[in-house]
Amino acid sequence: MNPVVDAARRWIGTPYLHQASELGVGADCLGLVRGVWREVCGAEPERLPAYTRDWAEADGREVLWSVAQRFFLPCDLATITPGTLLLFRMRDGSVAKHLGVLSEPSQFIHAYDRHGVVENHLTSPWRKRLVAAFMFPDGVR
Repeated sequence: MNPVVDAARRWIGTPYLHQASELGVGADCLGLVRGVWREVCGAEPERLPAYTRDWAEADGREVLWSVAQRFFLPCDLATITPGTLLLFRMRDGSVAKHLGVLSEPSQFIHAYDRHGVVENHLTSPWRKRLVAAFMFPDGVR
């Protein structure tokens, strides 16, 4: 049993809703991760400001990546295991703006516009978009 994966799986079926993080009601990819954090780590470490869907894409700032580096432990992409937080670029040359949780060696859970929270195969197109991986803080596995 992996507490991060177990927590993420409870969110499957939650509708997609930008900036939301309420189990069964609505979540975006960050909202899913925030909900998992609350379940496995406790209170969120800081209040999030409002954010746009483009995640500062126009000016090239890696906002989501920088936040992940503050609260999660970076790990090597070659050694990801279930429970790892995954960070994706949706297009070449754009900022990283999508998150998911590795649930099995070749599957991940994420919130996706028009799909809600789902568990998908980590196919080659998704792997090509993967740019960073993080573990939840020590003591959470």
